Amino acid sequence: MTKVLVLYYSRHGATLELANRVARGAELIEGVEAIIRTVPEVSAVCEATESAVPEQGAPYVTMEDVIEADGIAFGSPTRFGLMATPLKYFLEQTSPQWLSGSLIGKPAGVFTSTSSMHGGQEATLLSMMLPLLHHGMVITGVPYSTAALMTTETGGTPYGPSHVAGANNQNVISDDEHTISLVLGKRIAELAVALKK
Repeated sequence: MTKVLVLYYSRHGATLELANRVARGAELIEGVEAIIRTVPEVSAVCEATESAVPEQGAPYVTMEDVIEADGIAFGSPTRFGLMATPLKYFLEQTSPQWLSGSLIGKPAGVFTSTSSMHGGQEATLLSMMLPLLHHGMVITGVPYSTAALMTTETGGTPYGPSHVAGANNQNVISDDEHTISLVLGKRIAELAVALKK
């Protein structure tokens, strides 16, 4: 079985919705299992700790999840054109994997959500790719053969799926955002199967 890890951070649920669709896209490929994981909040208060199990949503990711994955999709809401701190903090803990080279050659993609149309989606997606390139991962995006890239009036970029959630998280995932998310998951899975051989 080929494993695709869909690792996300979501505060209000929009990035989680994208993660579910990316996972569904990965499982369109025969023999692929998508594993959905999240990361805990990061606190500025030194004494604050998260429980070992989240109150809701996916389990927290472990380094074993990352190492055992044949491909990985990373998702985060946009924070001023950057990924959210909890996901960045997790990635900063991957120095041992960088030193060992355990992520070299694994396919990876990124996805994001924002509250506004011009909230920094593309900047976030591009900045999320930087640590993955340092790990030697094979970055995949969404090709323009995906017709939804030409018709979307909400989210979706060639760098990865995106969603415009609205100021109060009121917008549902559009059909185009849904399609683009499926395509990314499927592409990561196809590459994971091909590169695993």
